[in-house]
Amino acid sequence: MIVVLGATGTTGRRLTRRLRAAGAEVRAASRHGEVRFDWSDPETWQPAVAGASGMYLMAPHEQPIDPAFVQLAVGQGVRHLVLLSSRGIEAMGDERLLAAEHTVRECGADWTILRPDWFNQNFDEGFFQPAIVAGGLALPVGDARQAFVDADDIAAVAAAVLTGDGHAGRTYEVTGPRALTFAEAVRAVAEASGRPVRFGGTDDDYRAQQAALGAPAEQTDAEIAAFTALRLLGDQQPSDAVEQVAGRPPKDFTTYATEAAARGAWAG
Repeated sequence: MIVVLGATGTTGRRLTRRLRAAGAEVRAASRHGEVRFDWSDPETWQPAVAGASGMYLMAPHEQPIDPAFVQLAVGQGVRHLVLLSSRGIEAMGDERLLAAEHTVRECGADWTILRPDWFNQNFDEGFFQPAIVAGGLALPVGDARQAFVDADDIAAVAAAVLTGDGHAGRTYEVTGPRALTFAEAVRAVAEASGRPVRFGGTDDDYRAQQAALGAPAEQTDAEIAAFTALRLLGDQQPSDAVEQVAGRPPKDFTTYATEAAARGAWAG
């Protein structure tokens, strides 16, 4: 039995589908999934993990991974935890994910950490989508290149780790096949969708966007500081994790944008 947390989310639903297609027994757990799981309701924890041997561990944005839950899961017999983390968390000072990584490393069971780069799906399923439809996205990352990765590839890596051997104690940087600037990524989305979309990569661009959205100035300044640290890391390099672990080449961003546009992702 493999427990997939966030089973209705971007990576969770893809992982659930992939595991079941391969014949694995899956318990799909989320607030509104087949099995109810809520980080804020400990009464839902034990039923979600009882009898499971593997777990895909993730939490929604800004929600910490509670060490008490991890210990409960291990105590219930979970022997391998696969944590969805992120690239660049040291530079950005992401204490939530740094703490989550520490928790799984010290949990007493086998663990594997996935550190993906920016999700392609941020543009059509996530928080960039409304800005793309509105015709403009601002993010203070300048011209630094990111190795955007498709959620299907993250799910493929997670599935291989959860059903295969030799991954315990490993951290995988999961990326797409090439690194792009955000401006290049937005241009690919604009070309695929046939919509004009502008990109602003400066601090002032971001401040103007966030002010228009009603975000507090203090919050915006803190976000700019984190993005500045990421920008100073320079260009991110693609890894071979998808090919090495999942046994297939990762999806290119242009292919993703073409497929998403064909589904009507930015037709609104």
